[in-house]
Amino acid sequence: MKESGKWLWAAAVVVASIPVGALPSAAADKPYVIYLSNNFVGNDWRQQMLRIAAVAVDKPPLKGNVNLKIENVDTTTQAQITSLNNMIREKPAAIVIDAGSATALNPTIEKACKQGIVVVSFDQVVTADCAYKLESDWNMQPAVQAEWIAEMIGGKGKVFVDRGLAGAPISAQLLNGFENVLKKYPGIEIEGYFNGNYALGPEQQGVAALLSAHPHVDAILTQGYGSGAMKALENAGRPLVPVAGGAYNVAALACVQTPGAHCILESNPAYLSAEAIKLAMDVLEGNPPKEKHIYLHGPFLSTDPMPSKLYPDVKMDKILVGKNAFPDLPPGLALPISPDWVHISAEEAAGPAK
Repeated sequence: MKESGKWLWAAAVVVASIPVGALPSAAADKPYVIYLSNNFVGNDWRQQMLRIAAVAVDKPPLKGNVNLKIENVDTTTQAQITSLNNMIREKPAAIVIDAGSATALNPTIEKACKQGIVVVSFDQVVTADCAYKLESDWNMQPAVQAEWIAEMIGGKGKVFVDRGLAGAPISAQLLNGFENVLKKYPGIEIEGYFNGNYALGPEQQGVAALLSAHPHVDAILTQGYGSGAMKALENAGRPLVPVAGGAYNVAALACVQTPGAHCILESNPAYLSAEAIKLAMDVLEGNPPKEKHIYLHGPFLSTDPMPSKLYPDVKMDKILVGKNAFPDLPPGLALPISPDWVHISAEEAAGPAK
């Protein structure tokens, strides 16, 4: 279920640079009217993203400064373009966009920029020149996971590797990240590949098929949950091995509640929406970021946190029930829950019980 090619999760935030002579349309008016344009609501991540945006604007520092209006549109690019044009006519201070296309929205985004509207694209990368970009670092994440796996097995052994979803650009990027690091460990051999498709069922089935063909494996790197791989090992009567997966509640619980499990989980936080809104407000208030391309480094979750030599500044939190693994909350809850500048509880992110 990864966002947009990775649980539909590849992420970017764009803040429009202001053309010479143009001022943000509502720079003097608070609360700033900010629209959130979302083109898809069909998975847990998107719904959590929308909830977090709504919760964040009701807490400091956004509370009292932002009047948020959320519009969900059909999944077609044209529907989002039409919606965005309607927003532009309302002359808001900013528009934050979960974009359905990397390029098709660019003319509309550029029109907004020329009118002094701050535009932020998150969770989907847009390429409009008038914009800053903020995204999860999909080069760093697989590298740190592969390094952790390699160190956990002492630099030698046989591993299974997930190719992700066929045809998805982010899948190739993650696969390359895994392979480039594993190549640095001559004692590690990739014993087999599978397509996990960012879903528990295909992940479990793919690992199960490899287990039936290979008598031994020392670690498994998934682009999905990781917990599906653990279930395949259990069903095959095979010993648990270190697993790399994604930071969703179902995976965190499996890692922390299964005796002998060793896991590292990468994160693409659903609070990207809140980060996008705050970034838009910062720009409106004359405090734009120094760089146009900014990478969001969400913390890794692990049963066995260890420092990364490749990326010494990355944060790795130990998986703990009640802190970042929640038995009473939905399995699809994306972790971690909250950015460090506002407190959003796990219950607020999960929403009302169904």
